[in-house]
Amino acid sequence: MRDKIGILCAGDREAAPFLAHIENITVTEKAMLKLYEGTIYNIPVVVLFSGVCKVNAAIAAQILIDHYGVSMILNAGTAGGMDPRLELFDTVIATQSVYHDVAANILTEFHPWMDSVFFPSDAELLRLSRLAAAKLDDRYPIYWGRIATGEAFIADDGRQEIIGRFSPLAVDMETAAIAHVCYVNRVPFLAIRCVTDTANHSGSGHFHENCPKASAIAKEITLALLHEIKARNESI
Repeated sequence: MRDKIGILCAGDREAAPFLAHIENITVTEKAMLKLYEGTIYNIPVVVLFSGVCKVNAAIAAQILIDHYGVSMILNAGTAGGMDPRLELFDTVIATQSVYHDVAANILTEFHPWMDSVFFPSDAELLRLSRLAAAKLDDRYPIYWGRIATGEAFIADDGRQEIIGRFSPLAVDMETAAIAHVCYVNRVPFLAIRCVTDTANHSGSGHFHENCPKASAIAKEITLALLHEIKARNESI
């Protein structure tokens, strides 16, 4: 089956860098969202921005699966750096994602009855992401690790508690929600998030200032991953 890839971004500035790369583009609307369909590198894609927060991200992910028939979802955009190793414009590729503001038993004792609170990213997409990164010649520092998601922009308040509980590389407001939807639908998922703010450069002002550059970097790494997906498909 030919891959059809959903590229889901939180905000318009995170989605905008992808639009110039879509060939034969058409625009449709669903649930007050605009979805941009076409091809990138001859791979069918659907690109959209969901709006910020877990529920918006989950709505968009389920629409991509149910109404557009995507075979995988890539979440591209920005994040706040939590690990002290990370600097502005470093990128985190999520090996796992987790809610930092949802009680553990919500996921383990109720649907979807998980063994732990951590949503695993797709192993094959992680493998391909490492191949893609190796060909970028260290232009973009990339780390693989955990992303934590919650309904708040993390500046200073709550930072140490989240680090103590989950040891994430980065934090955002959407990744775990998209991973959650993909988990229950058995759809491969991977998140690629570039850092706009850190403990040393905290606050929403840094996010807004750095969002365009970080979004462009996330786009470049995502496109490199699409190259690897295409190469894999052509070798099968």
